[in-house]
Amino acid sequence: MLEVITGFAATSGFSAITWRQIVMIIAACILLYLAIKKDFEPLLLLPIGFGMLLTNLPLAGMMADQINTMEIIATDPATNSIHYINHLASPGGLLGYFFLLDEQGIIPPLIFMGVGAMTDFGPLIANPKSLLLGAAAQLGIFLTFVGAILLGFNGAEAGSIGIIGGADGPTSIYLSSKLAPHLLGPIAVAAYSYMALVPIIQPPIMRALTTEKERLIRMPQMRPVSKTEKIIFPVVVTLVVSLTLPSAAPLIGMLMFGNLLQESGVTQRLSKTAQNEFMNILTILLGLGVGASASAEVFLTAGTLKIMGLGIVAFSVGTGTGVLLAKFMNLFLSEGNKINPLIGSAGVSAVPMAARVSNVVGQSYDPGNFLLMNAMGPNVSGVIGSAVAAGVLLTLFQ
Repeated sequence: MLEVITGFAATSGFSAITWRQIVMIIAACILLYLAIKKDFEPLLLLPIGFGMLLTNLPLAGMMADQINTMEIIATDPATNSIHYINHLASPGGLLGYFFLLDEQGIIPPLIFMGVGAMTDFGPLIANPKSLLLGAAAQLGIFLTFVGAILLGFNGAEAGSIGIIGGADGPTSIYLSSKLAPHLLGPIAVAAYSYMALVPIIQPPIMRALTTEKERLIRMPQMRPVSKTEKIIFPVVVTLVVSLTLPSAAPLIGMLMFGNLLQESGVTQRLSKTAQNEFMNILTILLGLGVGASASAEVFLTAGTLKIMGLGIVAFSVGTGTGVLLAKFMNLFLSEGNKINPLIGSAGVSAVPMAARVSNVVGQSYDPGNFLLMNAMGPNVSGVIGSAVAAGVLLTLFQ
């Protein structure tokens, strides 16, 4: 009886748990707390936190790799061919298959399709100047790229780390899966963590870089955008961007395809599926897979600390450069057409969180100043900008 009890105890997770796994389990619980109690992007943080919890359970094998063995049954010297039977020695962990969809770059473009179906590019079409604000916010990516090089990362790794500054989780996963798969876990967790913390990170930067007079600027109402313009836009963007940067085609193509499903008016059933059921399924798979990549062995390293630090720098710089460009543009705009610099922070592609933050901060100074639709212009242009930046980095380093 004692041997049975001893044997059972030896197979339990309690006997094998390490201090590193305990630290990661605590970190997972913190993410769950932020998602449930503080309501910080629960659709992202709850699956990520629980995936992190599961992958750090000792002996559970949730992220175990699939192992195959090959049995040679015949050889043909004449054709130099080998006939064999493939035996599945280990089926792999459940979350390992979820993560494989991220690692192979499958889920991120599909997420982009759902985002496109939920996105209205009308504010960008109505105010093309906002495209510049979205582009300016991507400077955080390239400045952080330089910083990562100085810290000892190679070009591909630095590009994958820098893309965190775009505040776009799917793009970060897609790029790192192509350029630096060994860093995919820390980069994905950093990108989604900072996306969820947009309401905390951005406001202090926005206030520090603007005056109260600038925060009170009321922007003119945008012109109506025709249905024809909204239909032509995704087709033109797909052609221009994909012909210029073919490596950006999977992200841009799926983003614009999803948008065309919505704007065409003839595929509402497909659009609703992309926005709801399909997007929800992808979010669950993506979140669990991202969280599962944060195992103690991979995550608790000096390199991960560098990535997390560079990520916050990238995100902060992207926020700041968008605000500063808006201030610079105001030097050349007439009094009635000036831009409220707060919307420049929405140039990072955390849609629609960053636009909402711009609106909330603006209304804290003037409750009657509604900046949301104006902020959506740079916000959706940031989605395009981050995909373009990823295409540039892929072209340079793949």
